[in-house]
Amino acid sequence: MPRDLTWDGCLNVRDLGGHPTGDGGETRFGSLVRADSVGRLSESGWQALVAYGIRTVIDLRGDHEREDDPPGELPVDVRHVPFMEASEAEWEEIAEQLEKLDELPVADATRDAYLIFLERFKPNVGAAIRTVAEAPEGGVVVHCVGGKDRTGLLTALLLHVAGVPEAEIAADYALSEERLRPRHDAWLEAAETEAERKRLERITQTPPQVITGVFDKLERRYGSVDAYLHSAGVGEEDLARACSRRRA
Repeated sequence: MPRDLTWDGCLNVRDLGGHPTGDGGETRFGSLVRADSVGRLSESGWQALVAYGIRTVIDLRGDHEREDDPPGELPVDVRHVPFMEASEAEWEEIAEQLEKLDELPVADATRDAYLIFLERFKPNVGAAIRTVAEAPEGGVVVHCVGGKDRTGLLTALLLHVAGVPEAEIAADYALSEERLRPRHDAWLEAAETEAERKRLERITQTPPQVITGVFDKLERRYGSVDAYLHSAGVGEEDLARACSRRRA
């Protein structure tokens, strides 16, 4: 069964079914889909989403990013769970931390940036996991503006909860670079300076070792990825529900 989906308006739509799990099973098709911003969907794209069985949209965008939401007449429940919301002063502090990563190799810099986000926005991460776990019957689509970073982190954690091996999760994360290439090529072409182009080239990359590195760091800090999620307010029942939704 194909995992890449064609929803008009989106470039990076992928069903997260068919991944092997540690106990010999696999994740279920039609349960969890990742996408870039569904606000870009055309009318036919929205119809394709509904026809696929999606009944819940988990929107990770911040309040200032949400301009386009699904038409009200569609049978889709939208849950807004901002993954990264902070005050201007907090973002200035975060920006200072991120600037220090500029000289690192791409994989290391992205890994460390993700770890900054996972620590700074820990309650948001927990809220997003719980929202997916508590969603009603039907498929769930998770999206943000680009469909690479916030969406990539959340779906990586959800696949981990379902028992998917880390190397498999990392390989799925890495697919987004190619899937989003048409949009990224347009960004690079529009870059006005060489410095801007180089920055864009860095942030569009999705090396698989980013995700394995994030998992390794969380395990070193907390003892396990599940322990990190517990510290983010995700209970055992939440993890069990999130796992059961994903498993075939």
